[in-house]
Amino acid sequence: MMNNSVITLQQRATSIRRHALLMGQVQGQGYVGQALGVADVLAVSYFHALNFRPAEPEWEGRDRFYLSIGHYAIALYAALLEAGIIPVSERETYGSDESRLPMSGMAAYTPGMEITGGSLGQGLGIAVGACLALRKKGSSSFVYNLLSDGELNEGSTWEAAMSASHWKLNNLIALIDVNNQQADGHSSEILAFEPIVDRWQAFGWHVQRVDGNDINALKNAFDNARSWKGDQPRLIICDTRMGKGVPFLEIREKTHFIRVDEDEWDKALTVLEQGE
Repeated sequence: MMNNSVITLQQRATSIRRHALLMGQVQGQGYVGQALGVADVLAVSYFHALNFRPAEPEWEGRDRFYLSIGHYAIALYAALLEAGIIPVSERETYGSDESRLPMSGMAAYTPGMEITGGSLGQGLGIAVGACLALRKKGSSSFVYNLLSDGELNEGSTWEAAMSASHWKLNNLIALIDVNNQQADGHSSEILAFEPIVDRWQAFGWHVQRVDGNDINALKNAFDNARSWKGDQPRLIICDTRMGKGVPFLEIREKTHFIRVDEDEWDKALTVLEQGE
């Protein structure tokens, strides 16, 4: 676990955003809106909360980070690059043949990619199983599971939520990226998820809701989740802004896949650097 200052974590988040933009530029596309939005959550996860060894991604004593949202792979790759789990020299191979960085995350390809999460709604169930297994092993490791507000449409997510509470999985910390956007439109309009805090509390979870682009708020929430003495699974709901850090992308009409034109990649990188 790394105990970085807020300023250092902000720098890490900026670097994660930079990695994501540079990978997106390689292919001229990618889910960079989501990557920019969730970068602060990933910075606090990897550089404040998680126990891991960059040179030993399968170290048995590690905390697990499960990416349920497979199309967010570019965001997680950016964090793994920044953490030194993946060499920066591989960044330019993103999405290419024989690359260890395919556009949708697959555990068999990428060091540090713990699960294959392309079918949405599966990650939390896998995390529940992993938490039960770790408990049987007597492990003190935590499982962090990042899922999306769109995955709240899936019945499998709620089955897993109920199971986690039933089994009193206090080694599970779920993170929901709430950016109110999914493939068919605004998540809140496709299938309303509010009052989201009340619903998860009713399922027996310890719930916090924070600004997912506020490093200090995230640090406090992650610390609280890990130190909570109850026997409940823990949830941090993170409200994020797609395109965060690149103002002209932040205000772009929000869709599941934000278009970045060929001449805008360098502009986005320059604007990111200026705002650091």
